[in-house]
Amino acid sequence: MAEVVCPGLPASWINAWLAAIGATVLDPRLRLHWTQGGTRRAVLSAREGDPVALLTESWPTRQLLEDMPVSVAWGETPAVQRRVSAAAFAARVRAARGHRHAWTLSSTMTDLHVDSNGEVAHAPFDPAGPGTIKWLHHRLMKVHREVEPTEERLLESLNGTAARIKDNGLGFDLTRMGSQSDDSGKFGKWVDPVVEVLAFFGLALLPVRGSGTDASLSKASRPSAIQRGWNRPRNRRRELWFIWPAWTPPLDHAGIDALLDIWNTGRKNWPRVGVHAAWRSVRYAPKASADTTRGFGAEPL
Repeated sequence: MAEVVCPGLPASWINAWLAAIGATVLDPRLRLHWTQGGTRRAVLSAREGDPVALLTESWPTRQLLEDMPVSVAWGETPAVQRRVSAAAFAARVRAARGHRHAWTLSSTMTDLHVDSNGEVAHAPFDPAGPGTIKWLHHRLMKVHREVEPTEERLLESLNGTAARIKDNGLGFDLTRMGSQSDDSGKFGKWVDPVVEVLAFFGLALLPVRGSGTDASLSKASRPSAIQRGWNRPRNRRRELWFIWPAWTPPLDHAGIDALLDIWNTGRKNWPRVGVHAAWRSVRYAPKASADTTRGFGAEPL
C-alpha cells in the first residue's frame, strides 16, 4: 500500500486524532495507523493510490456541507441552531433517517437528555461558541471556505507546515489559544482549517447518548448525555474526560469503529488489538467566572 506519514497529525492532539479518523470517513479507501515510539504520528495508507491524492479527490464541497441534516435550515423541518427543542430535534431526525450524514445529528445532540427548558443536550465535542458562532455547523462552514483543496495545500497540513488562520474553529481545540503576548498583545485563537474540517468528519464515529432523563419533570437535572469515548467517573465531583488510543494495524473507518468498542478494557489487553499508546483529555481551566472558553488538551495514560 502507498503510505504517507503525517507529522502534522500527532495522536496526542485531540483535533489531529479526530482529523486522521475523519480522513478515513471522507474516503473509505484510506486506512489509518500510528507510528510507534516518541511522537505517535498518523500514517494514512491506501491500495488504490496516493493517500493525499485520494483525500483531495474526496474533499467535501460546500454543497455537500450545506446539505447536512445539522444545517440550520434543512428541508421542511424547523430551524436548528444552538438551542434545539426536543420536538425540533425529533422532526429533524425523522426527516434525516437514511441520509448518509445523519450522523451529524447523532454525534452532536441527543434527546435522551432534555433539560428543564425542553432542549436537547449537546455532546462535549459540540460546545457553545462565542457571540454569533454558537452552532457547530456554522463554525464548520467558516473554516471550510478557507481551504483550497489541492494536494499541495492538504499536504502542508498533514506535514504540520501550514499557516494557521485567526478563527475559533470547531471550538474545542486547546492549541488554538496562544499566549497573552501573541498577536501584539491581543489574545487570539488560531486554527488549521484543514485539520478542523477533517476533525468534524471524525465525529462520525462518536455518537452521543443519554439515559432518557427529562429534567423538566424532575429535580435531577444533572446531564446524563455521554458521547462515545467519554467516561463519567462514579464520583460526581469529577468531570468527564475523553480517552483515545493509537494503534498499529492499518484500519479503515469501519475497523476503527470496531476498535473503539473493544480497546479500553484494560491496558493488558492493548497488544491484542494493536493499541500501543493512549491519552486522556485535560479540560481548559477558565481564567475567570465569565470565561466561556472551551478547550481540551491531553495527558498520556
